[in-house]
Amino acid sequence: MTDRLDATMRFHQTALNARAYRQQVIASNIANADTPNYKARDLDFRQALSGALGAKGDALALKTTSQRHIAGAASNPLEAALKFRTEEQGAVDGNTVNMDVERSAFAENSVHYQASLTFINGMLTTMQRAIQNQ
Repeated sequence: MTDRLDATMRFHQTALNARAYRQQVIASNIANADTPNYKARDLDFRQALSGALGAKGDALALKTTSQRHIAGAASNPLEAALKFRTEEQGAVDGNTVNMDVERSAFAENSVHYQASLTFINGMLTTMQRAIQNQ
């Protein structure tokens, strides 16, 4: 029973971490809106979540020809899902940040983050009530 609860909480913790990381990436885009040649980035949430949960994603596997080679593994599985945002309107200075897109993505991600917190809070409240009624 506890392993199922632990797996459920681990899933939600991983999802919150992915949302928080995406929020940092979007905030970085907004902060660099006036930086010449800055390329906007975004996180593919589904790929990031599946990669962080240990599912096989599109991570680059490096071939080693000697046992002394260092295995090529990403230190942060969320970074494997980090991609450059498609350019919608080019700028003279090479910057690809579109503030309307960034604000929209920031607000959407905030809503999803808050919804996840509300869901987790509801789960914990339900578990607490179940334990107290024994």
